[in-house]
Amino acid sequence: MAKILVADDEADLEFLIKQKFRKQIRDQQYEFVFAMNGKQALERIEEHPDIDIVLSDINMPEMDGLTLLSKLHECSPLIKAVIISAYGDMENIRSAMNRGAFDFILKPVDFVDLELTMDKTLAHVRQIKETINAIKENNILKMYVDEAVLDYMNTSDFEDSVSRNEHIDATVMFVDICGFTSIAETQPVKDVVEMLNRYFDVIVKEILDRSGHVDKFMGDAVMAVFRGEGHLERAVQTALGIRRTIEALGISDEINFMPKVSIGLNTGDLISGNIGSTSLKRLDYTVIGDVVNTAQRLQSAAKPSQIIVNDNTFKLLKEKFIFEKLGEVALKNKSLPAMIYNVVE
Repeated sequence: MAKILVADDEADLEFLIKQKFRKQIRDQQYEFVFAMNGKQALERIEEHPDIDIVLSDINMPEMDGLTLLSKLHECSPLIKAVIISAYGDMENIRSAMNRGAFDFILKPVDFVDLELTMDKTLAHVRQIKETINAIKENNILKMYVDEAVLDYMNTSDFEDSVSRNEHIDATVMFVDICGFTSIAETQPVKDVVEMLNRYFDVIVKEILDRSGHVDKFMGDAVMAVFRGEGHLERAVQTALGIRRTIEALGISDEINFMPKVSIGLNTGDLISGNIGSTSLKRLDYTVIGDVVNTAQRLQSAAKPSQIIVNDNTFKLLKEKFIFEKLGEVALKNKSLPAMIYNVVE
């Protein structure tokens, strides 16, 4: 049975969760523990050391959700946190991600999306726990976990490790804000950062609205991953929404700049796991593989306002979207040219 801590000062949320998940609670799939703020949440974790995940609001009295995230890793590095908040601006999202949030859900809560996110997060936690014994037997624990986790293991029955890599079927999307690099070189830093975050706000909202996951920000580009049922269609709908809303912003008042995006999409089998440098003890949970590389190269081949897919993706979607055939292009490190298509609508 999964044990889930909910930290939120809205009393109605406790009632709603108990109502929406009453069957799962009755069947002993989930057990919920509730706290009104971050301080109470830490007390509940001491009382219930077997908590698997935390669902936390941002704006709470005594201790807010971002502070709770910062303290969570110190007291219990096994626990993964999902932020549930009405504050969906880029500053809050990036602050939460930088403090270790596993995912971000906007209020009002879509309980179907919440359950999918909970299941995804719980699966990740289970993977971590399942690798503990194997990692100890192979004596490689120190290669994969940081000092905080090792200290935690010395004082707790729980142990941590890098999650097991897995193959997943998903869609990867790269979104680049065209021409922004040249603007950044000539304009005041403050104006550039504010404008970039404003554009990211639009992009991230479209991704989250269709249950996508922001994997990382790369300069003036965003990498997103879509998993689960209908992931490819949701990714294309997201790309269309991003293109439409970004271009609707028009020319910026601060800088004479008309925003446009170029987007690359690819779908298929990915490797999901912790990737990074063991010597630096810095690992990111992300996806890798040829599908990811190809998606990035398709984005590089895209012109402003284009959403580019390859022939395989086109064949999967040709009955559902309108495409413009662009012809063959050479993609980096590919021996054969690729036929590409622009998603029109």
